[in-house]
Amino acid sequence: MKILVSGLINTETTAKVQGFPINYYPIDYSFFGVGTSVSGVAFNLAKALTVLGDEVRLCSLTGDDIMSNIIFDKLRKNRISGEKIFKTLSETPQSVVLYDEKGRRQIYCDLKDIQEKEYCFSPEDIEDVDAVMACNINFNRPLLKLCKEQNKLIATDVHILSNPDDEYNRDFLEAADILFLSDEGIKEDYRSFILSLAARYSAKIIVLGMGAEGALMYLREDNRFVQQPACNIGGVVNTVGAGDALFSSFVHFCVKGLSAEDALKKAQRFAALKIQHSGAANGFVSEEELGE
Repeated sequence: MKILVSGLINTETTAKVQGFPINYYPIDYSFFGVGTSVSGVAFNLAKALTVLGDEVRLCSLTGDDIMSNIIFDKLRKNRISGEKIFKTLSETPQSVVLYDEKGRRQIYCDLKDIQEKEYCFSPEDIEDVDAVMACNINFNRPLLKLCKEQNKLIATDVHILSNPDDEYNRDFLEAADILFLSDEGIKEDYRSFILSLAARYSAKIIVLGMGAEGALMYLREDNRFVQQPACNIGGVVNTVGAGDALFSSFVHFCVKGLSAEDALKKAQRFAALKIQHSGAANGFVSEEELGE
């Protein structure tokens, strides 16, 4: 399959901490506990899909700096084209992730000026793709309109959402055919919240990621919920990137033709294998390695 992925790419530094909350101490010698890699939602999705066997068209923005050189080198090594990535930012976005041995994490994300920049999409960018994964970043708003004009499948992950009428995410909520979100910002009953989204928007599939509790999926065609427990295979090292792994693999298997329920089961296992590794873009497996 051919899938267009558009969104944030950044460099990411992960640092293992003794626990949360973090007590002050002047220095901690955490041998092999600190690492820097390429990440960002768009890179995570593109890498996961590439490992699963898809042809990925990756669209993003970076700065013209040493960090962008690291990104382009990483793309080449992972057989992902950087042709549609433009160096128009003042600096390349960066993030720092603190994590403990229980898998808990705290993320500091510096987007630089990416939210003020535009990306010039053309109809040719999407005319030959099977699906578009549009991350909820400002430069993707024109992409949503192009996708609707060409009747392309749109998948988006709005991550943390506490209000069904959220103004920032409204364009993405209205456009999505497949909608993912996290349970972290929801204060009410999960099913009620999802039904409120279904009443306002037209997504055919809504998936709520619930971490160790699994996922809750709503299927509009059948007007029913599917509760899918997490795939507990142990060996959790770092849960950063688990949501991206779940999202990318679910879209992969849906586009491939699996039912939503079967796609979610495989996606849960894909995510479970991924979190046995540190770093948001590490730990992805091929279909053969994923197994049944």
